Amino acid sequence: MWNFTFFFNSILLGVGLAMDAFSVSLANGMNEPCMKRRKIFTISGIFGVFQGLMPLIGWLCVHTVLQYFKAFEKFIPWIALALLAFIGGKMIIEGVKNSDECPCQKAGVSFWGILVQGVATSIDALSVGFTIAEYEFIMAFVSVLIIGVITFGICLGGIILGKKFGTKFSNKASIFGGVILVLIGIEIFLKGILG
Repeated sequence: MWNFTFFFNSILLGVGLAMDAFSVSLANGMNEPCMKRRKIFTISGIFGVFQGLMPLIGWLCVHTVLQYFKAFEKFIPWIALALLAFIGGKMIIEGVKNSDECPCQKAGVSFWGILVQGVATSIDALSVGFTIAEYEFIMAFVSVLIIGVITFGICLGGIILGKKFGTKFSNKASIFGGVILVLIGIEIFLKGILG
């Protein structure tokens, strides 16, 4: 049904799913306080696309290959933990190594690193495909579009906020950002294993 509840639930799903991406965006902004506008929009866009795409893939799995997805689902927490621990650990090491460097000389996370972050923070959103399984394709598409737009906006705010903190805390921000990524990986892992 195209009603208020449908749109409200899609917005709530978007906000809920965007929290991990928001934290990673915050860490990226802290790690690279002089980030250019183009990169800010690229990161937010990639996170928005992945957060919208994963539930749609989950929806497709429910309607096509549910038994294969169920077998893969138990590996999601492990994958997210490995990806975020790797990127976070790299940020911590770079923060310790480059403690005397001007914060605006840092290259920040690479494009491929952003893609890995996008996958790692959204992989658990595959299971949201189960919650929207009763929707027709067009409704599922609109729902994930809303999720993607909400994520984009939240991540944009996270990067801008992180940049402000990154400028104030200079080189310690990279270490702190790396720790945040590792903690998010652990949180996704524990949620997936225990919940």
